[in-house]
Amino acid sequence: MTEEETLTLEAFADTVLPGEKRSPDDRAIAGVGIGPGAVEAGALTLLQEPATGVTGGLEYLVLSLDNHAKTFAAESEIELETDVPAFVALPYEYRRKLVTKLTAPGHPEKDGWVALALFCNMSFDSAPHLKTADALAQGHPGLTAMGWTLSDTKDGLWQFPKYGYGRKLAELHPDTTPSGSPA
Repeated sequence: MTEEETLTLEAFADTVLPGEKRSPDDRAIAGVGIGPGAVEAGALTLLQEPATGVTGGLEYLVLSLDNHAKTFAAESEIELETDVPAFVALPYEYRRKLVTKLTAPGHPEKDGWVALALFCNMSFDSAPHLKTADALAQGHPGLTAMGWTLSDTKDGLWQFPKYGYGRKLAELHPDTTPSGSPA
C-alpha cells in the first residue's frame, strides 16, 4: 500500500470514528475526536485482512474516494491543497458530508462504502484483527473504553460471577461437557 493510499484510508477511518491527532502535523486524522479513534484501533490492519473480503477492492475504493473528493470539492467551491490526496485535503466537515453522501440509500456505490465504514467501526468496537487477550494487554482503545479487562482467572477464561440478565436463565443440560459444548 502506498503512502497516499494509507493516508486516504486513515482519513476515511478517522471520518467514520474520529480520534485525536497523533502529532500536530498529522494530515489524515482531523483531530475532532477525544482520545483514540478507528485509526489507532487498527482500522488499516483490519482492512488489509483477507478475511474481510475488502482487500481486493481497496485500491479501487481509494482511487474512487479521491475522485469523489475532487468532485465534491469543486461542487462545494473548496480549493484543495495538492500535497496530499484529495480526500485527505478536505476539511473534516466536508469529509463527513461526503462519506454521508456515499453511504446514503440509493448511492450506486453504497455497498462498498458501507462495508469500509463497518470495518472501521469494528476495529474499534471488537478488534477482530487481534486476539482479545492480546488486544487488552496492549491497551486496545475500543475494548478498554467499553470496560473490558483481562481475565483474572488462572485458565484465562472470562467468567462472570453474576448472570448477565440478573438471574439464571436455565439449568445447565446434564450432558454439557466441561468445555461448555453440548454432548
